[in-house]
Amino acid sequence: MVKIDNIEIGEGKGFVLIAGPCVIENRDITLRTAEEIKKITGGLGIPYIFKSSYKKANRTSLNSFTGLPIDEAFAILKEVKEDFELPVLTDVHTESEIQKAAEVADVLQIPAFLCRQTELLIAAGNTGKAVNVKKGQFLAPEDMKFVVEKIESTGNKKILLTERGTTFGYHNLVVDMRGLEIMKETGYPVIMDATHSVQIPSMGGISGGQPRFINTLARAAAAVGVDGLFLEVHPEPSKALSDAGSQLPLNKLEELLTLIKKIDEIVKSEY
Repeated sequence: MVKIDNIEIGEGKGFVLIAGPCVIENRDITLRTAEEIKKITGGLGIPYIFKSSYKKANRTSLNSFTGLPIDEAFAILKEVKEDFELPVLTDVHTESEIQKAAEVADVLQIPAFLCRQTELLIAAGNTGKAVNVKKGQFLAPEDMKFVVEKIESTGNKKILLTERGTTFGYHNLVVDMRGLEIMKETGYPVIMDATHSVQIPSMGGISGGQPRFINTLARAAAAVGVDGLFLEVHPEPSKALSDAGSQLPLNKLEELLTLIKKIDEIVKSEY
């Protein structure tokens, strides 16, 4: 089990939600989304960790939005954390960013493209913060045990592993549900990212997506018994400055979570 604030993840506990806009676009959207998701999860009794990237370092095009000035973005994350009393998760991309991110974030996330970067993993582990690693699109699920070993070498065992789809030919991802069970064998909680998994990466200079399959993947993962669900959520995905083609509309979140909670309770009642 991994404990983040008062949230316990794993060992048959009910699933945790990790959700928020892909990137911090501005203060209004960030706070409005956090407030609404907290209200929804509070009503459903679902533990909630807010997520948003303070910077996007892997945009397809040089001209794509990468984020606000770093101090402004961190100030907004801190406001979410303090005003709504929520743990927060954000990405880190280089060792030089980690200490600053760790001053605000409760969970440091290693992006999928960087999941094998030894020095980055060790630097994140050394903070003592929980570390969520996105499984690379190029990586077999059984190879995540080597990622885990790198973080464990720091003495940090607050580790989460997240599935976000596997490369299946150019511009396509596929989710092999067997991988969720294989990653569970590491002994750490497994999270399903049902929004990045519907991406169509790097088509025409931006990443597209098939958001109609978000619910399908979320339901399937809940049936496997994952420990958490990761969703990028936006009030108006079509206007989002990053991942516009794969974020879940905020007004569709409650319906999805209500269903996922029912599936999760049935599956975990057998544990």
